[in-house]
Amino acid sequence: MQSTDLGNKESGKIWHRKPSPATHDGIIVNIVHSTSEYHPKALRFLNVAFDGSGDSFIAGDHQGNIYTFDLHGNRFTLVQRTAQACTALAFNLRRKSEFLVALADYSIKCFDTVTKELVSWMRGHESSVCSISVHASGRYAITTSSDTAQLWDLDTFQRKRKLNIRQSVGIQKVFFLPFSNTILSCFKDNSIFAWECDTLFCKYQLPAPPEGSSILYKVFAVTRDGRILAAGGKSNHLHLWCLEATQLFRIIQMPTKVRAVRHLEFLPDSFDAGSNQVLGVLSQDGIMRFVNIQTCKLLFEIGSVEEGISSSVISPHGRYIASIMENGSLNIYSVQALTQEINKPPPPLVKVIEDLPSSTLRSSNLKMKIMSGRVQRPARSKESKIQTRILKQDLTGNLENKENELSEGLNKKRLQILLKGYGEYPTKYRMFIWRSLLQLPENHTAFSSLMDKGTHVAYLNLQKKYPIKSRKLLRILQRTLSALAHWSAIFSDTPYLPLLAFPFVKLFQNNQLICFEVVATLIINWCQHWFEYFPNPPINILSVIENVLAFHDKELLQHFIDRDVTSQLYAWPLLETVFSEVLTREEWLRLFDNVFSNHPSFLLMTVVAYNTCSRAPLLNSTLKDDFEYFFHHRNNLDINVVIREVYHLMETTPADIHPSSMLDAFVALTKGQYPIFNQYPKFIVDYQTQERERIRNDELDFLRERQTVENMQAEVDEQRAEDEAWYQKQELLRRAEETRREMLLQEEEKMVQQRHRLAAVKRELKMKEICLQDAARRRFLKLQQDQREMELRRLEDELERKVQMRDQEMAATAKDLEMRQLELESQKRLYEQVIEDNLAKAEQACLNADWQIEALHKQKRDDLLRSEGYQEVATLLRKNRRRERELLNAMMQEEAKKWKEAEGKEFHLRSEKKAAALSDASRKWFLRQETSAALEHSGEPLSEAEVEAEVPAEVPAEVPWLQREHMASSCLPQTSPLDDISEVDPSTQSIFSSRKTTEWNHMEHDLLKKVRNLRQRLTAQARNRCQPPHLLMT
Repeated sequence: MQSTDLGNKESGKIWHRKPSPATHDGIIVNIVHSTSEYHPKALRFLNVAFDGSGDSFIAGDHQGNIYTFDLHGNRFTLVQRTAQACTALAFNLRRKSEFLVALADYSIKCFDTVTKELVSWMRGHESSVCSISVHASGRYAITTSSDTAQLWDLDTFQRKRKLNIRQSVGIQKVFFLPFSNTILSCFKDNSIFAWECDTLFCKYQLPAPPEGSSILYKVFAVTRDGRILAAGGKSNHLHLWCLEATQLFRIIQMPTKVRAVRHLEFLPDSFDAGSNQVLGVLSQDGIMRFVNIQTCKLLFEIGSVEEGISSSVISPHGRYIASIMENGSLNIYSVQALTQEINKPPPPLVKVIEDLPSSTLRSSNLKMKIMSGRVQRPARSKESKIQTRILKQDLTGNLENKENELSEGLNKKRLQILLKGYGEYPTKYRMFIWRSLLQLPENHTAFSSLMDKGTHVAYLNLQKKYPIKSRKLLRILQRTLSALAHWSAIFSDTPYLPLLAFPFVKLFQNNQLICFEVVATLIINWCQHWFEYFPNPPINILSVIENVLAFHDKELLQHFIDRDVTSQLYAWPLLETVFSEVLTREEWLRLFDNVFSNHPSFLLMTVVAYNTCSRAPLLNSTLKDDFEYFFHHRNNLDINVVIREVYHLMETTPADIHPSSMLDAFVALTKGQYPIFNQYPKFIVDYQTQERERIRNDELDFLRERQTVENMQAEVDEQRAEDEAWYQKQELLRRAEETRREMLLQEEEKMVQQRHRLAAVKRELKMKEICLQDAARRRFLKLQQDQREMELRRLEDELERKVQMRDQEMAATAKDLEMRQLELESQKRLYEQVIEDNLAKAEQACLNADWQIEALHKQKRDDLLRSEGYQEVATLLRKNRRRERELLNAMMQEEAKKWKEAEGKEFHLRSEKKAAALSDASRKWFLRQETSAALEHSGEPLSEAEVEAEVPAEVPAEVPWLQREHMASSCLPQTSPLDDISEVDPSTQSIFSSRKTTEWNHMEHDLLKKVRNLRQRLTAQARNRCQPPHLLMT
C-alpha cells in the first residue's frame, strides 16, 4: 500500500509508482495531510465528493483546505483555502470545473477548480448544512440543515424555494432522485415524501414502517434508476422500499456485530442499467460491508476495527471508493481488485474427459461428457477430420477444450444454445458475456503507455471530419483511435477506422480500456486480411463474399453486375461500418451477440444474408444512387430473419467457398502486452507514412509560406486599407472643413445679426435699468431724507422732552430747597426760643457757650442741608446722564458748537469754584474772628485750636442734646458737595452751579446779617447784666 503526504505542496503526484492494489484490502493509495511545523500534526479530512466522470474528486480538511485529485492523470491540486471547516461538498454541477462547499458559518460557496476563484456566495441557513444534492442536469441544488432545506438555482445562485417545518419534526435528508425530476424528503418521524421539482407538487408519500419495527431512519441510499430506496438507522435492519409501488418489499438483517448503520450507498455497475444490486453498509464499528440485496449475501468489506472508516463515497462508474478514515486520512479503494474473486464466472457445468497422450484410440473413439450431473454418450463420429482434431488435442496434452471453455469459466456451447433460444444475451449480462467471449486481457499498463503518448497527429482534427455533438464521445473516440494508431502504424492511415470503432466507443464510453481491447480484438479476428491490399478495400474478402452470394443467389448477383454494382458498393459499406449505419442500437447489439459467439466468418456471412434478405427492394432498384442510399441508411428489415439466414448460410455453404477456410479461428489478445499487428503491406504503409510526413512537412512549409504571404498580403491590404481610409478620411476632412467653413460663415452672419439684436436689446435694457436705477435712487434718497427728518423730529422731541424733564426736575429741586428753607426757618425760630430760654436760665458762661454752639451748629446745619441738596441733585444727574448719553452720541455733530460753549462754561465754573473756595475760606476766617470775639465778650474764650478742631467730644456736658447733634453734623467733610458736583456732567454742572452760587451768596449774606444781629443782642444782654454792679460801685 502506497502512502502520500500532501504536506504544504499545492500540487503533485498522488502515487509515484504504478499502484497494484491487493485483493484482500483493495487499497490503491493512502493520502494523509500533515503540517511541517515544529510540532507536526495531521489535518483531518472531513468530506469527499466525486465529479460526474468518476475519475476526479475533491476533499476538504478541517482547516478549510480543498484539494482536487485526478486519479486518471495522477495529480492533486490545492484549489482553495476557505480558512474554516467544510460540512458538505458537491462536484457534479453543469459547469464541470465548479463545485459547491458548505462552510461552518452556515454559508454555501461556489468555486472554480481551474481559475481557483469564488464564483458565488449563498446565504440563508441558520444552522450547519449537512448535505448538498445536485440535480441530474446540474441546474438545481438542495442544501439540507437540521431545521430547513432550500432549493437553489445554480444559474443565478438565487434561492428558489425553502422548506419550512415544525420544530417538533426535524429533517434527516432532502435529495434528488438520480436522473429524475423528483425530490425525496425524509424526516425524523420516518415520514418520506416525494415532490415534483418544478411545481413542488406532492407525488406520493411512503407508508409508515411496520409496527413491529422500532428503527428510526437516519441514512438513505437510492439506486441509479431511482426505483429502490434503502433506509437504515440505529439498528441492524435495513428497509428496502420500492418507490414505484410505494411499499416496503424487503427487510435485511445485518450480522449481529452491526448495531447501527452510519452510511448507505449503492455500488454502481456499468452493466446493470442502473438497477444496482450491491449495497455498501457502513456500521458503527468502522467496517463497510457490501451485500447483494437480492441474494442477501456478504460480498466483501473494507476497513477494520483498528482502522475504522468514518465516511465513504463511491464513484459514479463504480471503480473507486474514497473513504475517510477515523484517523483523518483518506483511503482510495479499487472496486475491481475487491471484486476480482467475486466476478469470476462459476465453474463450467460441462467437463470433458480426454484420453492420455500415451494411450491409443479405441475403435469406438467415444467421448464422455459430464453435464449437470448427467452422463451422455454421444454417437460415433463419422467425419475423420473431427476425429483427427480430437486426437491432435489429445496429443498436445491440453486438458481443456478451447472451443468450448472460456477463460472466465463460461461455456461457449451453452452460450450459443442460450443465444439461439432467446436470440440475444440478457441486457444485464451482455457486457460481461462479451468480455468473456472475447477473452479481454485488460492490460492496464500497456494501455496506459499507449494513452500516455497523447493524441496521434492523424486524429488531431477529427472533429472537422466527424462533427460529433457530444464532446465526451468525441474525446473518447479520439483517444481510442490514437491508441490504435500508436499500436500499429496502419491505423493512422485507415480512413474507415472511426466508422468501425464509433459504435464500440459509444457502447463502452465509461471504460476506455475495454473499448480499445474490443476494437483491437475485432480487428485481429473479424478483420483478417482486410489490410493486404491497403490502401484499397480488401478485394480478397470482397471476392469471398461475392462467391458466397453467387452460390446462394445468382439472380441478385447478376442484377448487381447488370447495374454495375460491385462488392465495394453492396458489401464494403456494411463491413467498414460494422452494420452501424443500417441497424438500430438494439438490432446491432443482437447481431454482435451472434458475431462474437461464432467463427470470424460469421460477419462476412452476415453481409451476404443482409443482401439476400433484401433482394426484393434491391432487384427493384436500377440506379446506382439508390444502391448507395440503401447500403448507407436503415431499412425495413427484421434482424432476426437476417441472423437465421446467416446460420443457414454457415451450414449450407460448401467448404471450398466458405469464408472459414480462409479465416483463422478466434485468437484472443495476449496478456501483459498487446500483440504486434503487421498484417499489412509494410512498404506501402511506410511509403505512405513517409509520403505523408513529406507532404505534411511540405504542407507545413507551404502553410508557413502561405502564412507569410498571407501576413504580407494582410499587411499590404491593411496598408492599402489604411491608405484608402486615410485618403477617405482626408477627403471627409476636406468636405467637413468646407462644410464647417460654410457653417461658420452662416453662423458668423447669424452671430452678427444676433449681436445687433443683442446690442439693441442691451441698449433697451440699459435704458430701462438706468431709469429703474434713477427711480430707485430717488426713492431711496427720499426714503433716507424722510428717515433723517423723522430722526431729527424724534431727536428734537427727545431733546424737548429731556429739557422739559430737566426743567421739571430743577423746579422740583427748587421747591424742595424752599421747603427746606422754610423748615430751617422754623427750626431757627425754635432754636432761638430754646436758646433764649436757656440763656435766661443759664449763666453768662453758658450763654456764651450756647451762642457759640448755636452759631457752629447753624453753620454745620447749612452745610448739611447744602450737602444733602448736592447729593440729591447728583443722584438725579447720574440717572439723567445714563439716559442722555445715547442722545449726546447722536447729537455729536449738531452740538459741536454747544461743546465749545460747554468748555467756556466749564472754564467759568472753575473760576466760580475758585471764587467759592475763596469766599468759603474768607467766611470761615470771618466766622472764627466773630466766634473768638463773642467768646471774648462772654468771658470764657475758646482756644483757636479747639475752634478749628470742631470735635464733638469737646462739647461740655451741660450743652443740650440738640446742640450736640448740630456739632456732630458739623464734623462732616466740607468738600463732599463739591466732589459730588464734580462728578456731574460739565454742561449740567455749569448750569446748576451758577444758580447755586447765587443762592449760596444770598444765604451767606442772610446768615452774616443774622450773626451780626445775634452778636449785637448778646452784647446788649451782657451789658445789661454787668451794668447794675457797675452802678452800685458808682
